[in-house]
Amino acid sequence: MKQGIHPKYNTDGVVCTTCGTRWQIGTTRQNLRVEICSNCHPFYTGEQRIVDTAGQVDRFMKRLSASQDRQAAIEKQRTVKNQPQPKKSLLKELYGDDA
Repeated sequence: MKQGIHPKYNTDGVVCTTCGTRWQIGTTRQNLRVEICSNCHPFYTGEQRIVDTAGQVDRFMKRLSASQDRQAAIEKQRTVKNQPQPKKSLLKELYGDDA
């Protein structure tokens, strides 16, 4: 290995600027900082919440309910259409309900 051509190897580690957690790693850069880590990230801590920006969740729920209503109406039409028609008596047709 040639001397003087390789970067300096540091074992300072990484620091999370949000929660202050430190990890000891080997790196060629000094004072590595990250904004968020697995100790303070909402996904890993279980505090994740749905952020409803511009009513996206409400719009989705409206579209979902409209789709479900439309599917229910189509299914109702299918059941009505597929029901057997009551047979008409030829006598009732000719003579009316009095026969």
